[in-house]
Amino acid sequence: MQNPERILQRLDWTVVRRLDGLLQGEYRTLFHGFGLDLADIREYQFSDDIRYIDWNVTARMQSPYVRQFVEDREVTAWFLLDLSASVDFGTVQVLKRNLLIDFVTVLARLLTRRGNRVGAIFFNGNAGSVIPSQSGKPQVLRLIDAVLNQPRLKRSPPTDLSELLEIAGRVIRRRSLVFIVSDFISVPGWDKPLGVLARRHEVLAIRLFDPRETELPDIGPIIMEDSETGEQLYVDTHDHKFRKRFIEAARRREYELRVIFGRAGVDAAALSTEDDLVKGIIRFATLRKQRKSSPASFARARGG
Repeated sequence: MQNPERILQRLDWTVVRRLDGLLQGEYRTLFHGFGLDLADIREYQFSDDIRYIDWNVTARMQSPYVRQFVEDREVTAWFLLDLSASVDFGTVQVLKRNLLIDFVTVLARLLTRRGNRVGAIFFNGNAGSVIPSQSGKPQVLRLIDAVLNQPRLKRSPPTDLSELLEIAGRVIRRRSLVFIVSDFISVPGWDKPLGVLARRHEVLAIRLFDPRETELPDIGPIIMEDSETGEQLYVDTHDHKFRKRFIEAARRREYELRVIFGRAGVDAAALSTEDDLVKGIIRFATLRKQRKSSPASFARARGG
């Protein structure tokens, strides 16, 4: 069993200190859009975020109007953590679960150092346990310890992320910054509760993946096993056509996820088990800065 203090100490030295020198102004960009108080209502302008349209005023005035907000200084952030069996996939060195722990530790550390509050909802296919939001280093250690003590499932029903998102909708009352950390391997239907959650909160999706989930190496006959159901399939990776179909299926899945996130207005980042976590977080901060500075042109660049 890993020690929460040692994990935090390792990440403080190898990730947080590097981010301190690199994020600079990107810090507010990364954590923008939470804890908002209504300040005014004005006519819609081309670059405005359509999520802030006030439909009641728009109907009365026969012209689109948007709500303007003033940000609170204090941030309340929540981590929705998918700990289903598929998250235990990866290499001998790094599983997606390890990547989840490191990401949550770093972001919780960055937030709580500035007096912000963080909480978490854990989900492993059943009703998730909840750690109420608090601030300070002890809360970061509490989150790490709770993740480490979550059971690793050998078998489970197929993951349904709708349950996690609906739990979050009931638990998180105040407008917050919500990180969904998952591989997003789920039965269909979670796009609707995601949209509901994104209308109430600033939602960020962190998609965990391992490169072997997107492209198979040519290593001959192997037995592939579904990490959740245990179903096994014999395949021959020498077969070029099979490897090509595997890649095409992975690309279709990535495209479908982009569509779901785009429709919900959710910023998404993909983190690989082979990623440098610092570069991954900086990449995400840069993406959000581009989107906030020019929403319309950014949407066109993404094909939205």
